[in-house]
Amino acid sequence: MKEAVIFDLDGVIVSTDEYHYKAWKKLADEEDIYFDTQINQKLRGVSRLESLEIILKKTNKTYTEEEKENLAQRKNNYYRELLKSLNHEDILPGVLNVLDALKEKRIKIAIGSSSKNTGTILKKIGLDKIFNAVVDGNQIKNSKPDPEVFLLAAKALGVEPLKCVVIEDADAGIKAALAAEMKAVAVGDAQSNMNSSYRLSDLTKIDINKLLEDG
Repeated sequence: MKEAVIFDLDGVIVSTDEYHYKAWKKLADEEDIYFDTQINQKLRGVSRLESLEIILKKTNKTYTEEEKENLAQRKNNYYRELLKSLNHEDILPGVLNVLDALKEKRIKIAIGSSSKNTGTILKKIGLDKIFNAVVDGNQIKNSKPDPEVFLLAAKALGVEPLKCVVIEDADAGIKAALAAEMKAVAVGDAQSNMNSSYRLSDLTKIDINKLLEDG
């Protein structure tokens, strides 16, 4: 049986996709760059600066590295302003029951997210004291699909990667989990990813025993 479960944050524990979209959209409109929901989908699980590079492919303008840093910071400021309305009710369906069930089984739990706002989000939704470890964009050099965030989470938990399960809603996260040699569970938008070993629409549909079984 697996000994630890590592959760992605956005799209698994809580959905802030709409906030990200609105923040990127505001920035893109101000810079006169085309941006839509399809482009936004490509940003899932990707770091802020890498997301910006994807968006900038839609413009002929050139930006210095300093200007790119400023653009990314502007987006983050817009995003953090939107996060002020986030609360406990924004936790996604099934999450609390899954966390309780894992605690009962003495399974270690962690967050593995590329977001640098993870601490703020967890505090806003009241889950900042729940996890045994939290690894986010402030601690990693490489964002998903690089496995760094999950390997660091496993290390923080004191559990071998092969004994860890990752729950992800993005293809980049599934790739990262597999690269870390962890069991990859796909939910939400990633449920069609055939590389994952267990797929479901949301956490209300989860079978804890199946989640934790080896393989």
